[in-house]
Amino acid sequence: MGARNSPAILLGLRIRQRHNPFSFQSNQSQSCIFLRMPFPSLYDIYQGLRGVNPTTITNDDVPGTDLVGKWIIITGSNNGVGFESAKSFAAWGANLILACREPPTWERHPTAAVQEIKEVAQAHGHQSTIEWWSIDMADLQSVEAFAQRWLQSDRALDILCNNAGVAAPPPQHYWTKDGFQFVHQVNFLSHVLLTLHLLPSIARSAQPRIVCTTSCIHHIASLDLEHFDCGPGMIGEPYKNNKLWFQMWVAEMQSRFLKHPEYLHITINGVHPGFVASGIWSALEHHGILDWAHGLLLRYWAIDSKQGSFGITNAATNPVFGPNPETQGVGSVGGRGGGKYINRIWEAVPKAHCDDPKARAGVWKKLDEELHLQDKGLLAVLGL
Repeated sequence: MGARNSPAILLGLRIRQRHNPFSFQSNQSQSCIFLRMPFPSLYDIYQGLRGVNPTTITNDDVPGTDLVGKWIIITGSNNGVGFESAKSFAAWGANLILACREPPTWERHPTAAVQEIKEVAQAHGHQSTIEWWSIDMADLQSVEAFAQRWLQSDRALDILCNNAGVAAPPPQHYWTKDGFQFVHQVNFLSHVLLTLHLLPSIARSAQPRIVCTTSCIHHIASLDLEHFDCGPGMIGEPYKNNKLWFQMWVAEMQSRFLKHPEYLHITINGVHPGFVASGIWSALEHHGILDWAHGLLLRYWAIDSKQGSFGITNAATNPVFGPNPETQGVGSVGGRGGGKYINRIWEAVPKAHCDDPKARAGVWKKLDEELHLQDKGLLAVLGL
């Protein structure tokens, strides 16, 4: 969550001049230069800090619902908020696929996670299907193989939780085997690819939901689409910027769902689960005043993984964050629909870029350039 790679954030002084990729003026003015301050505005800092909210949430706030017979896939569900969310879903009767990689030795193994979650389900009187299916978000071939395995099961997918993520690359693995910056692929690209592959199955559910773990930190990120690959020269830092692009993609996905009858009933939202003291921060180097401050926040201010999981389970089950019956044709009265940014369990204001159709279209096109989505037939309905 720190800004180790951005001297501009530390100094707050550097100003760059760049061509505006979202300038849609006449040819004579398209080469206009504008100033971009990498340091976030006070308003954005305020909105970001609202995510560091340790308010205790209880089961009364997120009572859950009957999920018997429903199918849920959760990436990154052997630890942290994903694991705690899976336990709650199991208690409510859901069938679960834990989509996890073969983890390092210090993490709970997915087989152990499956056993613990099965015990929760059984304790609540459910005989649900709960399985671990291997997926490595740092390997696009693994992501596509997972998606094909699910599609071949011929089941409708009721809830997809795009939760897996890392705060920083592991040592010696700044780039993935696919040639992408590690955080960029694991936190964002692979979830986009997985979601688009699974859309035919998701669309078969009556009121499906997609829950994406974004972050309050997207408020202090930079929209630097010239360095969408997170390569040298990028303004900002990969973790922050990818959370911004993820939240923008969520808004763009919902806007496109609403234009196509076959996807009209699907609801997608981005959720900041809270400032959670979980294993995601283990890869961070602890040096400098920002990391020192981050360590203090983790120790004295952060919430635990159970508290963080309420954000995911609430977005997946609360009728308020389900489909809007007026615009989607399904759902409960009071449903607000998708494309939202949810701060823990409360709807909040996203960064302005998320409400900018031209900026979102820029992210959409960059994703196609990197993942070749159109060539794979994954944009046949949603379009480029």
